[in-house]
Amino acid sequence: MYAIVDIAGQQFKVEKSNQLFVHRLEAEEGSKVDFDKVLLVDNDGKVKVGAPVVKGAKISAKVLEHVKGDKVLVFKKKRRKGYQKMNGHRQQFTKIEIEDIKV
Repeated sequence: MYAIVDIAGQQFKVEKSNQLFVHRLEAEEGSKVDFDKVLLVDNDGKVKVGAPVVKGAKISAKVLEHVKGDKVLVFKKKRRKGYQKMNGHRQQFTKIEIEDIKV
């Protein structure tokens, strides 16, 4: 059984006991969160597609930890002008574990 769910503006394919990194959530570590924007549910070949969401479907997950992603370097340069600029960025993520898919 799997589901396609919208979490913080991104779509993820989730199954029970999956661990995934999502954009930073406003939840404490160890707390439970529920996601109700379920777009599709596949239960052993029986597919339910929402319009736009599946009614009554809910994904429950547990927040494991808050982490920072790898550094992304942004380098800008204009040739023959002596201009170059380096900038870095580290994205904030939340690691969650899917506990249950309710249909």
